Amino acid sequence: MTKPYHVTAIGNAIVDVLSFAEDTFIAAQNMRKGTMQLIDAPRAESLYEAMGQATEVSGGSAANTLAGMASLGARTAFIGKVSNDELGRIFRHDLNGAGVEFTTPTAMHNIPTARCLIVVTPDGQRTMNTFLGAAGEIHTADVDTSLVDRAQVLYGEGYMWDMDVTKTAIRHAFAAAKKSNTKIAFSLSDAFCVERARPDFLAMIREDFDILFCNEAEACALYPDKKFEEILDILQGQCDIIAITCGERGSLILTPSERIHIEPLRVNNVVDTTGAGDLYASGFLYGLTHGLPLEQCGKLGSSCASDIITHLGARPQKPLKRLLAA
Repeated sequence: MTKPYHVTAIGNAIVDVLSFAEDTFIAAQNMRKGTMQLIDAPRAESLYEAMGQATEVSGGSAANTLAGMASLGARTAFIGKVSNDELGRIFRHDLNGAGVEFTTPTAMHNIPTARCLIVVTPDGQRTMNTFLGAAGEIHTADVDTSLVDRAQVLYGEGYMWDMDVTKTAIRHAFAAAKKSNTKIAFSLSDAFCVERARPDFLAMIREDFDILFCNEAEACALYPDKKFEEILDILQGQCDIIAITCGERGSLILTPSERIHIEPLRVNNVVDTTGAGDLYASGFLYGLTHGLPLEQCGKLGSSCASDIITHLGARPQKPLKRLLAA
């Protein structure tokens, strides 16, 4: 029987707070440009005060991927945690409005909805500072396994690997996926995530994942003493499909028997690279769950990523269905 959802994802429910700034601001705030770091509530407050004019946009890596898939016409569902506060209501409204099913109950405790303070420099690069808040309150009981059972693919994000409670929840989702013949896809999310959780990620690549998404920096962080070409040799065959984005060089798709290079798309008006990897996964997973050849999956992923970086924020502003005819 055909499963009703193309993808169910479990991830951090986050509202992005974006502001433009010069590289000097990044240095003055002791940030590592182009990466994500976790911050506590006082740091979130002080950084927000230091930032310039800001724009609030619903985000969260896995949620962004689902919003992109829904914009393409896929049926998707999300498992994540928000509070019953202003940002939580914005997040739930935006995700449901995008066409993604999101019914996870709100957090029971008085913990604010997660927010990611994103500084965008003139080159379009984003530097992220995340206060997890309620997003870190996903427990095993919050995982609606019926949503996993009824999906072709379960998609998870590496950003969840910073708290024991969320690691337990996502492992519970993995177990449900294996029982129901649901494929498991995972994004390494950030080189910092890989550095913090390398042994777990290496084990899960071998034992759990059917589909892996990462960029070149994240792949290199898996094997810090190896060159990129050596890493490709090591990774190939560990999962059914591995998609590696390589910035201006396009992307690589590895299967046990082949390597497919996807040419990059030229984008002249880069505004904000936030969500580029998330939307690559949107296009790729849409293609995969609709029976497209892997090369077309990669090309659609590139098209979605190229579209998202032309405006502020990581959610589509125009329906992505138009890319299907390109």
